Amino acid sequence: MSKKVTELTEELVTPILESKGLELVDIEFKKEGGNWFLRVYIDKDGGIDIDECGAVSEELSAQLDKLDPIPQAYFLEVSSPGAERPLKKEKDIHQAIGKNIAITTYEPIDGEKAFEGLLTQFDGEYLTLEVKVKTKKRSVTVPYDKVASAKLAVVF
Repeated sequence: MSKKVTELTEELVTPILESKGLELVDIEFKKEGGNWFLRVYIDKDGGIDIDECGAVSEELSAQLDKLDPIPQAYFLEVSSPGAERPLKKEKDIHQAIGKNIAITTYEPIDGEKAFEGLLTQFDGEYLTLEVKVKTKKRSVTVPYDKVASAKLAVVF
């Protein structure tokens, strides 16, 4: 059910976003407590504002109301992915070169499953990160097919 809802939502929201020069980052449909939430995360270079989220929400809501594909009550939320934006597609990884990212892997690499550091290179098969271990920096190469999750990392 959840996958069908997110796929249909993607079909409906993509033309809306394209017409506004916005990008789809992610869609979630999940139950929290007793309520269902349909969350659509959008972005653009330089970030988005609340008015853009509101405009997309209105148009998408009208489309969803017309088709009525979700039998249960739910809350629609359209928002920015935030500073620690998930990196879901290869294109996202390429755009993150030169930025700090955090990744987790499906299996250990050099005994570790979590890495955070500067993404220095991505060739489609391997990510190279410069990670800091105490006061030393070292380079770590991670096969892209072993990445379970990736996101931008805020450095303080």
